[in-house]
Amino acid sequence: MKLKSAYLLLLLISLLPFSAMSSSYTQTKYPIVLVHGLFGFDDVFGIDYFYRIPDSLSRDGAQVFIVSVSAANSSEVRGEQLLEQVEDILALTGAEKVNLIGHSHGGPTTRYVGSVMPELVASVTSVGGVNWGSPVADLMRNQIPPGALPESLVGSAVNSFASLIGIISGNSGLPQNSIDSLDSLTTAGSIAFNQKYPEGIPQSYCGQGTMLESNGVAYFSWSGTRPYTNFFDPVDGPLSLVSLLINEPNDGLVSACSSHLGYVIKDNYKMNHLDEVNQTLGIHHLFETDPITVYRKHANRLKNMGL
Repeated sequence: MKLKSAYLLLLLISLLPFSAMSSSYTQTKYPIVLVHGLFGFDDVFGIDYFYRIPDSLSRDGAQVFIVSVSAANSSEVRGEQLLEQVEDILALTGAEKVNLIGHSHGGPTTRYVGSVMPELVASVTSVGGVNWGSPVADLMRNQIPPGALPESLVGSAVNSFASLIGIISGNSGLPQNSIDSLDSLTTAGSIAFNQKYPEGIPQSYCGQGTMLESNGVAYFSWSGTRPYTNFFDPVDGPLSLVSLLINEPNDGLVSACSSHLGYVIKDNYKMNHLDEVNQTLGIHHLFETDPITVYRKHANRLKNMGL
């Protein structure tokens, strides 16, 4: 009878979700701070930009904070906004440092804070980050056809859209500057940014950067190279068309090589630019690792490094 009971107990344990058996799997020493990209948000109508990722990380021990910076502005302006929120998070939690994870334009945004205030940052992780610029931004800034709408009018329209994102997400007080945001994401703008804030940047394009920099901050990156991943995802078609502007493997907006920062975990996931944050609503390639799992494994990596 005892043997049968023990067998049933083992069977029950084997059927439990992995998270229930590993409640500290993602429990990093320092809080994790998620930073959105261009035209991003913390959440809209209850839907997270990092879809279902914060809940999964916090469920197994991580302290997770989702910040909101300008939907469209320069890397430095967004970085200063992030820095202010990092200081608030540290005051709230009593932690000494944070682990920053930024997607797309969130990559340079997090790098700025790691560079100017490294004593507050344990790690910076760039996900599909625009670290060497994007041909898409180059095209938008430098090849507007003659006779097109004036830049000021286009900028005002895009700023209004960015402001609308802020209003919907409950962050309407943040300044928007679409022209400055695009300038930051061009190849020239990114190179100029890298010269001022060089930590984690490889010595050569598409190279491997330094994981632990002299400022004491650990740098990581990952990205995808599959613009079209799922028939049921409505953004895959547009991303696939835009990807044709980039003459190298890319996720639809950013090339794999441009995404490199610090220790490159992987730069060819079967993911597009939005799959990298588990959008749209968790639809992704059927034969690729669930994006949530990638974040969970990285949190566990940081935990095992004492971060």
